[in-house]
Amino acid sequence: MKPNRRFAVTGGIGSGKSTVLAMLKARGYLVYSCDEISHALWQEEAYLSGLARLFPDCAPEGVPDRKLLSRRVFSDPEARMRLDAYAHPRIMEELLRRMEGEVSFAEVPLLFEGGYQALFDGVIVVTRPLEARVAAVGARDGLSEKEVLSRVEAQLRDEARCGERCYFLSNDGSAEALSKALDALLGEMLEIST
Repeated sequence: MKPNRRFAVTGGIGSGKSTVLAMLKARGYLVYSCDEISHALWQEEAYLSGLARLFPDCAPEGVPDRKLLSRRVFSDPEARMRLDAYAHPRIMEELLRRMEGEVSFAEVPLLFEGGYQALFDGVIVVTRPLEARVAAVGARDGLSEKEVLSRVEAQLRDEARCGERCYFLSNDGSAEALSKALDALLGEMLEIST
């Protein structure tokens, strides 16, 4: 097998990316998460200082407030672009540094928005019906349907941006069905990519 093959797992909010990543980990693959890296960055003083400078209205007493910042960027496309331009390169640099296993997978929520798909040997796009996504995110994050839909609308549609190394994984049934579909997809991906 070719060493250091990196695969991204992406999809809209509430599609089941974390579930797929957990299934990959259970199968013995190395897995990583951009969200985990982002949370780690929130512990670094230099990163927080940069956020406070970019969004002083979201940083009472000089410390960024996650909820204020989240509300701001999901209601203001220009603010979201500034946050993405600041955060994404830092997150991706750390992610690629970590992905040194023979075959590894990373959950990359805004893969296409950042134009990072070329950094990976293949992309799994997890899809799920909108109603199920809204219900899952609402239950997970305590958000209203309107708040969830604003986050869904902030993301680009995945189907329009996939290339030849893009594989769709439908999450529209049970966990068992998703697991079986993932196994079939892995067989296809890893055979094609070798």
